[in-house]
Amino acid sequence: MMQKFFDLERIDAKKRSGGERIKDFNEIYEVFSVNKASNQSARCIQCGDPYCHNKCPLHNLIPHWLKATANKDLELAFALSNEPSPFPEVLGKICPHDRLCEGDCTLNDGHGAITIGSVETFINEKAFEQGLKPMIQTKMSDKKVAIIGAGPAGISCATFLLRKGIQVELFDKQARAGGLLTYGIPGFKLDKTDIERRVGFLKEAGAIFNQNCEVGKDIAFEDLIKKFDAVFIGVGATKGRRATIKGADAKSSYLAMEFLTAIQKKNFGEEYDKSIAVKDKRVVVIGGGDTAMDCVRTSLREKARAVTCLYRRDANNMPGSKKEFINAREEGVDFEFYSSPKEVLVDEAGDIIGIKMIRTELGEADESGRQRVQEVENSEFVVDADVVIFALGFDPVKYDFLEANGIELDKWGGIKVDKNYESSKSGVYAGGDCHRGADLVVTAALDGREAAKAIAEKIFA
Repeated sequence: MMQKFFDLERIDAKKRSGGERIKDFNEIYEVFSVNKASNQSARCIQCGDPYCHNKCPLHNLIPHWLKATANKDLELAFALSNEPSPFPEVLGKICPHDRLCEGDCTLNDGHGAITIGSVETFINEKAFEQGLKPMIQTKMSDKKVAIIGAGPAGISCATFLLRKGIQVELFDKQARAGGLLTYGIPGFKLDKTDIERRVGFLKEAGAIFNQNCEVGKDIAFEDLIKKFDAVFIGVGATKGRRATIKGADAKSSYLAMEFLTAIQKKNFGEEYDKSIAVKDKRVVVIGGGDTAMDCVRTSLREKARAVTCLYRRDANNMPGSKKEFINAREEGVDFEFYSSPKEVLVDEAGDIIGIKMIRTELGEADESGRQRVQEVENSEFVVDADVVIFALGFDPVKYDFLEANGIELDKWGGIKVDKNYESSKSGVYAGGDCHRGADLVVTAALDGREAAKAIAEKIFA
Protein backbone atom coordinates (compact mmCIF):
# COMPACT_ATOMS: atom_id res chain seq x y z
CA MET A 1 0.00 0.00 0.00
CA MET A 2 2.82 2.45 0.87
CA GLN A 3 5.79 3.84 -1.12
CA LYS A 4 3.74 4.93 -4.12
CA PHE A 5 6.07 7.88 -4.73
CA PHE A 6 7.16 6.33 -8.06
CA ASP A 7 3.57 6.33 -9.34
CA LEU A 8 2.14 9.43 -7.66
CA GLU A 9 3.54 12.95 -7.61
CA ARG A 10 3.18 15.42 -4.76
CA ILE A 11 -0.11 17.31 -4.93
CA ASP A 12 -0.82 20.39 -2.83
CA ALA A 13 -4.28 21.21 -1.55
CA LYS A 14 -6.30 23.09 -4.16
CA LYS A 15 -6.75 26.81 -3.48
CA ARG A 16 -9.10 29.49 -4.73
CA SER A 17 -7.78 31.91 -7.37
CA GLY A 18 -6.01 35.06 -6.17
CA GLY A 19 -8.60 37.40 -7.64
CA GLU A 20 -11.50 35.52 -6.03
CA ARG A 21 -10.03 35.03 -2.58
CA ILE A 22 -9.10 38.66 -1.86
CA LYS A 23 -12.83 39.45 -1.81
CA ASP A 24 -13.26 37.83 1.62
CA PHE A 25 -11.47 36.47 4.70
CA ASN A 26 -12.45 32.83 4.10
CA GLU A 27 -9.79 30.12 4.05
CA ILE A 28 -8.13 29.77 0.66
CA TYR A 29 -7.32 26.02 0.70
CA GLU A 30 -9.73 23.14 0.16
CA VAL A 31 -9.54 20.09 2.44
CA PHE A 32 -8.33 16.92 0.67
CA SER A 33 -10.85 14.30 -0.38
CA VAL A 34 -10.56 10.82 1.19
CA ASN A 35 -8.92 9.38 -1.93
CA LYS A 36 -6.48 12.27 -2.38
CA ALA A 37 -5.43 12.11 1.29
CA SER A 38 -5.02 8.33 1.03
CA ASN A 39 -2.98 8.53 -2.17
CA GLN A 40 -0.71 11.31 -0.91
CA SER A 41 -0.16 9.41 2.35
CA ALA A 42 0.65 6.24 0.42
CA ARG A 43 3.66 8.04 -1.09
CA CYS A 44 5.39 7.84 2.33
CA ILE A 45 8.39 5.47 2.33
CA GLN A 46 8.06 4.79 6.09
CA CYS A 47 11.68 5.65 6.97
CA GLY A 48 13.22 3.70 9.85
CA ASP A 49 14.48 6.99 11.31
CA PRO A 50 11.80 9.46 10.12
CA TYR A 51 13.24 12.94 9.59
CA CYS A 52 9.72 14.44 9.46
CA HIS A 53 9.00 13.19 13.00
CA ASN A 54 12.38 14.40 14.27
CA LYS A 55 12.07 17.87 12.71
CA CYS A 56 8.58 18.45 14.16
CA PRO A 57 8.92 20.26 17.53
CA LEU A 58 6.03 18.14 18.89
CA HIS A 59 7.55 14.95 17.43
CA ASN A 60 4.21 14.15 15.82
CA LEU A 61 3.67 10.50 14.88
CA ILE A 62 3.67 11.44 11.21
CA PRO A 63 4.62 8.14 9.47
CA HIS A 64 2.10 6.28 11.67
CA TRP A 65 -0.86 8.50 10.83
CA LEU A 66 0.17 8.64 7.17
CA LYS A 67 0.03 4.83 7.09
CA ALA A 68 -3.39 4.83 8.78
CA THR A 69 -4.65 7.45 6.29
CA ALA A 70 -3.29 5.46 3.34
CA ASN A 71 -5.28 2.48 4.69
CA LYS A 72 -8.34 4.74 5.16
CA ASP A 73 -8.41 4.01 8.89
CA LEU A 74 -9.63 7.45 9.96
CA GLU A 75 -10.24 6.59 13.60
CA LEU A 76 -6.66 5.38 14.11
CA ALA A 77 -5.19 8.32 12.14
CA PHE A 78 -7.22 10.75 14.28
CA ALA A 79 -6.09 9.14 17.56
CA LEU A 80 -2.44 9.15 16.47
CA SER A 81 -2.66 12.74 15.23
CA ASN A 82 -4.13 14.01 18.51
CA GLU A 83 -1.87 12.04 20.87
CA PRO A 84 1.10 14.47 20.96
CA SER A 85 -0.68 17.59 19.64
CA PRO A 86 -3.30 19.87 21.22
CA PHE A 87 -4.80 21.09 17.92
CA PRO A 88 -3.40 19.24 14.85
CA GLU A 89 -5.99 20.65 12.41
CA VAL A 90 -4.74 24.16 13.30
CA LEU A 91 -1.06 23.29 12.91
CA GLY A 92 -1.87 21.49 9.65
CA LYS A 93 -2.94 24.88 8.31
CA ILE A 94 -0.49 27.36 9.85
CA CYS A 95 2.84 25.57 10.47
CA PRO A 96 5.71 26.47 8.10
CA HIS A 97 5.84 22.86 6.89
CA ASP A 98 8.48 23.66 4.28
CA ARG A 99 10.88 24.55 7.13
CA LEU A 100 9.84 21.71 9.45
CA CYS A 101 8.39 18.25 8.66
CA GLU A 102 8.04 18.58 4.88
CA GLY A 103 11.40 20.34 4.64
CA ASP A 104 13.11 17.22 6.03
CA CYS A 105 11.04 14.63 4.14
CA THR A 106 13.32 12.08 2.45
CA LEU A 107 11.31 12.43 -0.79
CA ASN A 108 12.47 16.03 -1.18
CA ASP A 109 15.37 14.62 -3.19
CA GLY A 110 13.71 14.55 -6.59
CA HIS A 111 10.20 13.32 -5.75
CA GLY A 112 8.58 16.10 -3.71
CA ALA A 113 7.77 15.88 0.00
CA ILE A 114 4.60 14.24 1.29
CA THR A 115 1.90 16.92 1.72
CA ILE A 116 2.00 16.39 5.48
CA GLY A 117 0.18 19.57 6.54
CA SER A 118 -2.76 19.00 4.21
CA VAL A 119 -3.11 15.36 5.32
CA GLU A 120 -3.01 16.43 8.98
CA THR A 121 -5.83 18.91 8.35
CA PHE A 122 -7.83 16.30 6.40
CA ILE A 123 -7.58 13.69 9.19
CA ASN A 124 -9.06 16.00 11.79
CA GLU A 125 -11.65 17.85 9.70
CA LYS A 126 -12.98 14.56 8.33
CA ALA A 127 -12.99 13.00 11.82
CA PHE A 128 -14.92 15.94 13.29
CA GLU A 129 -17.38 15.68 10.41
CA GLN A 130 -17.96 12.06 11.43
CA GLY A 131 -18.47 12.97 15.09
CA LEU A 132 -15.10 11.86 16.48
CA LYS A 133 -13.73 13.79 19.47
CA PRO A 134 -10.27 13.94 21.06
CA MET A 135 -9.90 11.77 24.17
CA ILE A 136 -9.80 13.61 27.51
CA GLN A 137 -9.73 12.10 31.01
CA THR A 138 -13.23 11.77 32.46
CA LYS A 139 -12.20 11.16 36.05
CA MET A 140 -10.91 14.40 37.58
CA SER A 141 -8.73 14.77 40.68
CA ASP A 142 -9.15 17.63 43.17
CA LYS A 143 -5.98 19.31 41.83
CA LYS A 144 -6.45 22.69 40.10
CA VAL A 145 -4.16 24.77 37.88
CA ALA A 146 -4.63 28.41 36.86
CA ILE A 147 -3.57 29.29 33.33
CA ILE A 148 -2.86 32.93 32.47
CA GLY A 149 -3.44 33.50 28.75
CA ALA A 150 -5.72 31.41 26.53
CA GLY A 151 -3.44 31.46 23.52
CA PRO A 152 -1.57 28.52 21.93
CA ALA A 153 0.60 27.74 24.99
CA GLY A 154 -2.30 28.13 27.45
CA ILE A 155 -4.71 25.99 25.41
CA SER A 156 -2.03 23.34 24.96
CA CYS A 157 -1.26 23.29 28.69
CA ALA A 158 -4.99 23.05 29.51
CA THR A 159 -5.42 20.15 27.04
CA PHE A 160 -2.66 18.03 28.53
CA LEU A 161 -3.53 18.86 32.16
CA LEU A 162 -7.13 17.76 31.55
CA ARG A 163 -5.82 14.52 30.06
CA LYS A 164 -4.00 13.97 33.36
CA GLY A 165 -7.23 14.53 35.31
CA ILE A 166 -6.27 17.99 36.58
CA GLN A 167 -8.87 20.77 36.66
CA VAL A 168 -7.98 23.97 34.80
CA GLU A 169 -9.19 27.55 34.87
CA LEU A 170 -7.98 30.03 32.23
CA PHE A 171 -7.75 33.80 32.65
CA ASP A 172 -7.52 35.80 29.44
CA LYS A 173 -7.79 39.54 28.75
CA GLN A 174 -9.48 39.27 25.33
CA ALA A 175 -13.20 38.78 24.65
CA ARG A 176 -12.53 35.40 22.98
CA ALA A 177 -10.09 32.58 23.74
CA GLY A 178 -7.29 31.71 21.32
CA GLY A 179 -4.86 34.59 21.67
CA LEU A 180 -2.77 34.89 18.51
CA LEU A 181 -4.81 32.10 16.86
CA THR A 182 -7.97 34.17 17.21
CA TYR A 183 -6.79 37.77 16.89
CA GLY A 184 -3.41 37.63 15.16
CA ILE A 185 -3.70 35.02 12.40
CA PRO A 186 -6.20 36.10 9.72
CA GLY A 187 -9.23 34.01 8.81
CA PHE A 188 -7.96 33.29 5.29
CA LYS A 189 -5.27 31.10 6.94
CA LEU A 190 -7.27 29.83 9.90
CA ASP A 191 -11.05 29.79 10.22
CA LYS A 192 -12.01 31.01 13.69
CA THR A 193 -14.54 28.19 14.15
CA ASP A 194 -11.52 25.85 14.43
CA ILE A 195 -10.49 27.60 17.66
CA GLU A 196 -14.06 27.77 18.98
CA ARG A 197 -14.40 24.02 18.40
CA ARG A 198 -11.24 23.19 20.36
CA VAL A 199 -12.25 25.56 23.17
CA GLY A 200 -15.64 23.78 23.17
CA PHE A 201 -13.93 20.40 23.69
CA LEU A 202 -12.01 21.84 26.66
CA LYS A 203 -15.18 23.29 28.17
CA GLU A 204 -16.93 19.92 27.78
CA ALA A 205 -14.03 18.40 29.73
CA GLY A 206 -14.57 20.91 32.55
CA ALA A 207 -12.19 23.77 31.69
CA ILE A 208 -13.37 27.17 32.93
CA PHE A 209 -12.58 30.17 30.70
CA ASN A 210 -12.57 33.69 32.19
CA GLN A 211 -12.53 36.09 29.23
CA ASN A 212 -12.11 39.89 29.50
CA CYS A 213 -10.18 39.12 32.68
CA GLU A 214 -6.69 40.59 32.89
CA VAL A 215 -4.45 39.26 35.65
CA GLY A 216 -2.95 42.12 37.63
CA LYS A 217 -5.96 44.31 36.86
CA ASP A 218 -9.22 42.35 37.13
CA ILE A 219 -7.82 39.63 39.39
CA ALA A 220 -4.67 39.60 41.52
CA PHE A 221 -1.87 37.22 40.59
CA GLU A 222 -1.37 36.59 44.31
CA ASP A 223 -4.96 35.24 44.56
CA LEU A 224 -4.19 32.65 41.89
CA ILE A 225 -1.11 31.52 43.82
CA LYS A 226 -3.25 30.99 46.93
CA LYS A 227 -6.22 29.27 45.27
CA PHE A 228 -4.48 26.90 42.82
CA ASP A 229 -1.97 24.07 43.09
CA ALA A 230 0.12 25.61 40.29
CA VAL A 231 0.03 28.52 37.84
CA PHE A 232 1.05 28.43 34.16
CA ILE A 233 1.81 31.71 32.36
CA GLY A 234 1.34 31.72 28.59
CA VAL A 235 0.80 35.39 27.76
CA GLY A 236 2.77 35.42 24.49
CA ALA A 237 4.98 38.22 23.18
CA THR A 238 2.75 40.93 21.79
CA LYS A 239 4.89 44.07 22.09
CA GLY A 240 5.67 45.03 18.50
CA ARG A 241 8.86 46.65 17.23
CA ARG A 242 9.07 49.80 15.16
CA ALA A 243 12.07 50.69 13.05
CA THR A 244 14.22 53.24 14.90
CA ILE A 245 13.89 55.85 12.18
CA LYS A 246 12.54 59.39 11.94
CA GLY A 247 8.74 59.49 11.57
CA ALA A 248 8.25 55.88 12.71
CA ASP A 249 5.51 56.96 15.13
CA ALA A 250 3.61 59.14 12.64
CA LYS A 251 -0.17 58.79 12.61
CA SER A 252 -1.20 56.03 10.16
CA SER A 253 1.96 54.07 11.04
CA TYR A 254 0.89 50.87 12.79
CA LEU A 255 2.47 47.91 14.48
CA ALA A 256 1.58 44.62 12.78
CA MET A 257 -0.34 43.12 15.69
CA GLU A 258 -2.39 46.25 16.45
CA PHE A 259 -3.37 46.31 12.77
CA LEU A 260 -4.23 42.60 12.51
CA THR A 261 -6.09 42.61 15.84
CA ALA A 262 -8.14 45.68 14.89
CA ILE A 263 -9.24 44.13 11.58
CA GLN A 264 -10.08 40.81 13.24
CA LYS A 265 -12.15 42.57 15.92
CA LYS A 266 -13.92 44.48 13.15
CA ASN A 267 -14.69 41.16 11.40
CA PHE A 268 -16.04 39.79 14.70
CA GLY A 269 -18.24 42.86 15.16
CA GLU A 270 -16.35 43.73 18.37
CA GLU A 271 -15.23 47.20 19.47
CA TYR A 272 -12.02 48.15 17.64
CA ASP A 273 -9.80 51.15 16.94
CA LYS A 274 -11.56 52.75 13.95
CA SER A 275 -8.57 55.00 13.23
CA ILE A 276 -6.85 51.88 11.86
CA ALA A 277 -8.08 51.82 8.26
CA VAL A 278 -6.41 51.13 4.91
CA LYS A 279 -9.27 51.30 2.38
CA ASP A 280 -8.24 53.19 -0.79
CA LYS A 281 -4.81 53.86 0.70
CA ARG A 282 -1.29 53.02 -0.44
CA VAL A 283 0.03 50.58 2.16
CA VAL A 284 3.68 49.75 2.77
CA VAL A 285 4.59 46.83 5.06
CA ILE A 286 8.15 46.59 6.40
CA GLY A 287 9.30 43.01 7.11
CA GLY A 288 9.57 39.59 5.48
CA GLY A 289 8.11 37.03 7.89
CA ASP A 290 4.70 35.37 8.05
CA THR A 291 3.30 38.31 10.04
CA ALA A 292 4.30 40.68 7.23
CA MET A 293 2.50 38.38 4.76
CA ASP A 294 -0.58 38.43 7.03
CA CYS A 295 -0.49 42.25 6.96
CA VAL A 296 -0.14 42.64 3.19
CA ARG A 297 -2.84 40.06 2.48
CA THR A 298 -5.20 41.59 5.05
CA SER A 299 -4.63 45.04 3.51
CA LEU A 300 -5.72 43.72 0.10
CA ARG A 301 -8.91 42.32 1.60
CA GLU A 302 -9.52 45.66 3.29
CA LYS A 303 -9.45 47.18 -0.22
CA ALA A 304 -6.19 49.10 -0.03
CA ARG A 305 -5.39 50.89 -3.29
CA ALA A 306 -1.86 49.40 -3.51
CA VAL A 307 0.15 47.14 -1.22
CA THR A 308 3.94 46.91 -1.20
CA CYS A 309 6.17 44.76 1.00
CA LEU A 310 9.67 46.09 1.59
CA TYR A 311 12.34 43.66 2.79
CA ARG A 312 16.07 44.18 3.29
CA ARG A 313 17.14 40.78 1.97
CA ASP A 314 15.85 38.74 -0.99
CA ALA A 315 12.96 36.28 -1.37
CA ASN A 316 15.17 33.27 -0.59
CA ASN A 317 16.18 34.81 2.74
CA MET A 318 12.67 35.62 3.93
CA PRO A 319 12.17 34.08 7.40
CA GLY A 320 8.56 33.07 6.82
CA SER A 321 6.90 30.20 5.00
CA LYS A 322 7.47 30.05 1.24
CA LYS A 323 3.79 29.29 0.55
CA GLU A 324 2.71 32.51 2.31
CA PHE A 325 5.03 34.57 0.07
CA ILE A 326 3.66 32.79 -3.02
CA ASN A 327 0.07 33.39 -1.88
CA ALA A 328 0.74 37.09 -1.29
CA ARG A 329 2.33 37.48 -4.72
CA GLU A 330 -0.58 35.64 -6.40
CA GLU A 331 -3.01 38.02 -4.69
CA GLY A 332 -1.32 41.13 -6.10
CA VAL A 333 1.21 42.30 -3.50
CA ASP A 334 4.27 44.14 -4.87
CA PHE A 335 7.63 43.20 -3.36
CA GLU A 336 10.65 45.47 -3.15
CA PHE A 337 13.68 43.44 -2.04
CA TYR A 338 17.11 44.64 -0.94
CA SER A 339 15.65 47.77 0.61
CA SER A 340 15.80 49.12 4.16
CA PRO A 341 13.76 52.00 5.69
CA LYS A 342 15.50 55.28 6.57
CA GLU A 343 12.63 57.71 7.26
CA VAL A 344 8.83 57.88 7.22
CA LEU A 345 7.97 61.04 5.27
CA VAL A 346 5.06 63.22 6.42
CA ASP A 347 3.44 66.43 5.16
CA GLU A 348 2.77 69.58 7.20
CA ALA A 349 -0.38 68.04 8.70
CA GLY A 350 1.61 65.03 9.91
CA ASP A 351 0.05 62.64 7.36
CA ILE A 352 2.29 60.01 5.81
CA ILE A 353 3.19 60.68 2.16
CA GLY A 354 5.94 58.12 1.66
CA ILE A 355 8.88 56.25 3.06
CA LYS A 356 12.52 56.93 2.24
CA MET A 357 14.43 53.69 1.62
CA ILE A 358 18.01 52.73 0.87
CA ARG A 359 19.22 49.85 -1.27
CA THR A 360 21.00 46.99 0.49
CA GLU A 361 23.26 44.10 -0.43
CA LEU A 362 24.29 40.93 1.35
CA GLY A 363 27.85 40.77 2.63
CA GLU A 364 29.92 38.44 4.81
CA ALA A 365 28.18 35.85 6.98
CA ASP A 366 27.68 36.62 10.68
CA GLU A 367 28.20 34.23 13.64
CA SER A 368 24.92 32.43 12.81
CA GLY A 369 26.02 31.85 9.22
CA ARG A 370 23.52 34.33 7.79
CA GLN A 371 24.86 37.01 5.44
CA ARG A 372 24.98 40.49 6.92
CA VAL A 373 22.92 43.29 5.36
CA GLN A 374 24.96 46.25 4.10
CA GLU A 375 23.61 49.56 2.83
CA VAL A 376 24.61 50.72 -0.65
CA GLU A 377 25.93 54.29 -0.54
CA ASN A 378 23.91 57.01 -2.30
CA SER A 379 21.12 54.61 -3.24
CA GLU A 380 18.19 56.25 -1.43
CA PHE A 381 14.77 56.17 -3.07
CA VAL A 382 11.20 56.97 -2.02
CA VAL A 383 8.15 54.72 -2.03
CA ASP A 384 4.81 56.61 -1.99
CA ALA A 385 2.62 55.59 0.94
CA ASP A 386 -0.34 56.67 3.07
CA VAL A 387 0.03 53.90 5.67
CA VAL A 388 3.16 52.16 6.99
CA ILE A 389 2.91 48.88 8.93
CA PHE A 390 5.93 47.59 10.85
CA ALA A 391 6.17 43.78 10.95
CA LEU A 392 9.61 43.55 12.54
CA GLY A 393 9.02 40.99 15.27
CA PHE A 394 7.74 41.02 18.84
CA ASP A 395 9.02 41.21 22.40
CA PRO A 396 7.41 39.97 25.63
CA VAL A 397 5.31 42.47 27.60
CA LYS A 398 6.78 43.13 31.06
CA TYR A 399 3.74 42.68 33.30
CA ASP A 400 4.12 44.32 36.72
CA PHE A 401 2.94 41.21 38.59
CA LEU A 402 5.94 39.19 37.35
CA GLU A 403 8.81 41.01 39.03
CA ALA A 404 6.56 42.00 41.95
CA ASN A 405 6.34 38.27 42.74
CA GLY A 406 10.04 37.52 42.28
CA ILE A 407 9.69 35.97 38.82
CA GLU A 408 13.02 36.46 37.08
CA LEU A 409 13.15 37.77 33.51
CA ASP A 410 15.95 37.58 30.95
CA LYS A 411 17.46 40.66 29.28
CA TRP A 412 14.72 40.64 26.62
CA GLY A 413 11.94 40.54 29.20
CA GLY A 414 11.21 36.83 28.73
CA ILE A 415 10.33 34.69 31.75
CA LYS A 416 13.26 32.52 32.82
CA VAL A 417 12.37 28.85 33.40
CA ASP A 418 14.27 25.67 34.25
CA LYS A 419 14.19 22.38 32.32
CA ASN A 420 10.75 21.67 33.82
CA TYR A 421 9.35 25.05 32.66
CA GLU A 422 9.23 26.22 36.30
CA SER A 423 10.07 29.89 36.92
CA SER A 424 12.17 31.25 39.77
CA LYS A 425 8.97 31.22 41.87
CA SER A 426 8.06 27.72 43.01
CA GLY A 427 4.79 26.46 41.54
CA VAL A 428 4.72 29.07 38.75
CA TYR A 429 5.46 27.79 35.25
CA ALA A 430 5.72 29.55 31.89
CA GLY A 431 5.97 28.68 28.22
CA GLY A 432 5.49 29.93 24.68
CA ASP A 433 6.58 33.33 23.43
CA CYS A 434 6.60 34.96 26.89
CA HIS A 435 9.47 32.60 27.70
CA ARG A 436 11.30 32.05 24.40
CA GLY A 437 10.49 35.28 22.55
CA ALA A 438 8.43 35.44 19.37
CA ASP A 439 8.44 31.97 17.85
CA LEU A 440 6.10 29.48 16.19
CA VAL A 441 2.66 28.35 17.34
CA VAL A 442 3.98 24.76 17.31
CA THR A 443 6.75 25.61 19.80
CA ALA A 444 4.20 27.29 22.08
CA ALA A 445 2.11 24.09 21.85
CA LEU A 446 5.22 22.08 22.79
CA ASP A 447 5.93 24.30 25.82
CA GLY A 448 2.33 24.00 27.03
CA ARG A 449 2.42 20.22 26.69
CA GLU A 450 5.77 19.73 28.44
CA ALA A 451 4.89 22.20 31.22
CA ALA A 452 1.63 20.26 31.82
CA LYS A 453 3.62 17.03 32.21
CA ALA A 454 6.01 18.68 34.68
CA ILE A 455 3.13 20.27 36.66
CA ALA A 456 1.31 16.94 36.89
CA GLU A 457 4.45 15.16 38.05
CA LYS A 458 5.06 17.72 40.78
CA ILE A 459 1.53 18.12 42.15
CA PHE A 460 0.87 14.36 42.17
CA ALA A 461 4.25 13.61 43.78
